[in-house]
Amino acid sequence: MHVARGEGMTAKERKERPVYSGVLRYFPLALLEIARVSYVGNEQHNPGAPVHWDREKSTDEADALVRHLLQAGELDSDGLRHTAKAAWRALALLEKELEAAQAKPAHDELYALSQPCAGGCGWLTHPEGMCRKCRTSPTTPSQRTGSPL
Repeated sequence: MHVARGEGMTAKERKERPVYSGVLRYFPLALLEIARVSYVGNEQHNPGAPVHWDREKSTDEADALVRHLLQAGELDSDGLRHTAKAAWRALALLEKELEAAQAKPAHDELYALSQPCAGGCGWLTHPEGMCRKCRTSPTTPSQRTGSPL
């Protein structure tokens, strides 16, 4: 199941998450500004690379969120609104919180590389090999990476 795309949800569960009518239609200007924060931040930390969330460079969401909230209504030195940066950090904090609650891979690539736990607990192993639930490690390279021997 990949909840981020709605896979594995019932029709009722999907209807309880109206992404278009309940988020995009409510906050189009704010979401455009948050997308700009993503773009500018990517150019700052990964110049020329496709827009992506470099999580190794993004580790202090709660502290950064509060720092930007303290300057809500003002522009940062790069011309972006502190409030937009706070909103980006709030989304990042929530995403990480939800991923931790799921205790399984969050992104398609990671999910595709995951394998059923060799210990039989029913969870998926991390691509590097360790099951997060029972700490079982697969015994063959193909089980660890999802690739042929």
